[in-house]
Amino acid sequence: MKRDLSMIGLGLYTPVEAAALTHVNAPKIRRWLCGHAIGETSYPALWKSQLEKFDMEQLCLSFLDLVQLRVAKAFIEAGLSPQKVRRAIEYGSQIVASDYPFASARFRTDGKTVVLHVLKTDGDEELIDLFSHGQYLMQKVIEPSLKNLEFDEADVAARWWPLGRAKGVVIDPQRQFGQPIDDATGVPTSVLAEAAKAEGSPASAAKRFMVPLTSVHRAVAFEQQLAAA
Repeated sequence: MKRDLSMIGLGLYTPVEAAALTHVNAPKIRRWLCGHAIGETSYPALWKSQLEKFDMEQLCLSFLDLVQLRVAKAFIEAGLSPQKVRRAIEYGSQIVASDYPFASARFRTDGKTVVLHVLKTDGDEELIDLFSHGQYLMQKVIEPSLKNLEFDEADVAARWWPLGRAKGVVIDPQRQFGQPIDDATGVPTSVLAEAAKAEGSPASAAKRFMVPLTSVHRAVAFEQQLAAA
């Protein structure tokens, strides 16, 4: 996919790329961000990607979409319906003052207020009892889905270390359009892993790109993990 230079700093991912990184399958991503219909019933999008303004021919996601996907997935797996998640995003946007409340560090402290507001509006007593326990909300939903994220001075997600910072692979919308890269060299993990395959060994790939052998090894390991997920 061609990368538009005007999108630098936002990140750019196809639904298939986003699916590999977030473990939300591509058809579900399309339903969540575009809406869908079942029979005569229409279900609106949970939120709109910030890349819509670029009038692209196909759905693409930004880095903040990736982060919000992970949190939305966690809430749905915990029992919220997609449409309750949509209302949580709408209400959370007012509380956090961001179109991407799930990608804000403030959601760690304000998330309970947001979710309980939606549940009380719907009168969902069973889930109210469950989510009223702050520790449950933090340990089962919010903290795991915000794990390994770095936030900027405005408390907005800025970087994601999918395997933890010690593993050296980062997703940073300011670098390589947000593709997973080896942090030490800035080379996309997909490029190094493919080079190792084409050259016949990680050592040959490291020599060709003039990068440390450890960079190639961690790129290969990361790409293998993506493929296996």
